[in-house]
Parts: sequence; C-alpha cells; structure tokens
Amino acid sequence: MNWLGFALLSAAAAAATAVLAKVGVKDVNSNLATAIRTTVILVFAWGIVFATGAHRGIGGLSRHTLLFLVLSGIATGLSWLFYFRALQLGKASQVAPVDKFSLVLTLIFAAAFLGESLNWGIAAGVALITAGTILVAVS
Repeated sequence: MNWLGFALLSAAAAAATAVLAKVGVKDVNSNLATAIRTTVILVFAWGIVFATGAHRGIGGLSRHTLLFLVLSGIATGLSWLFYFRALQLGKASQVAPVDKFSLVLTLIFAAAFLGESLNWGIAAGVALITAGTILVAVS
C-alpha cells in the first residue's frame, strides 16, 4: 500500500476517534480520559514494535532524532489534552473539523521550516479549508 492508502486509513481512524472519544469523555475528567487513551496507545505501539522486531533499532537512534521525537511527543500530548477538553465542551461535529485545521498549519510550517513548496493549488486548498473551518466553528 502506498502513502495515500495509509493516509485514508488514518483519516478513517481519526474520524472514529472523534466519535468514540466524545462518548468516552462524557462523564470523566478530560485529562484522565487522555491518560487512559495514551496508555492504550503506548501498549499498542510497543506491542507492534516488539512484534515486528523494530525494537532492535533503538540503539542506533541519534540524539538529534531522539530530541525531535520527544518534542513531537510533547506536541502530540498537548494536542490530545486540548482535543479531549474541546470534545468535552463542544460538539464532535465541530471540534473534529476545527482540529483538522492543523492541516493548514502543517502546510505553513512545512513551507517555513522544511522548505517545502506551496503552489496555487495548495494555496487555494488552504483558503478553502480555512473558510470551511470558520464556517464550521461559527455554526
């Protein structure tokens, strides 16, 4: 399977996450809910790592790689904490699309920090996503 197949599977799993999490945070502190979710992910991810033998690569990781993976983990943790709190306070049908505004920010950050190019098609898509996010957020 190529990147697009995995990206579509990711989108489907993320959609299920929003609906399942909205039900899951109904009667619990959002931080506790995030911690439980994170524990499940931790066990699941390490299970896959050991099942596939990927754990053998740990010793070869550079400090640079570890630093950026740790920073990415911190950003992910913050994102999940904010996301669960937003789900607790708002509608999943509004929170999830606004959360996906991260796509626009990713494109901007990738251009600014990674030197990835933006063209007119991407700029038009960013404008449409931004407009859609605003419409969803205020409706």
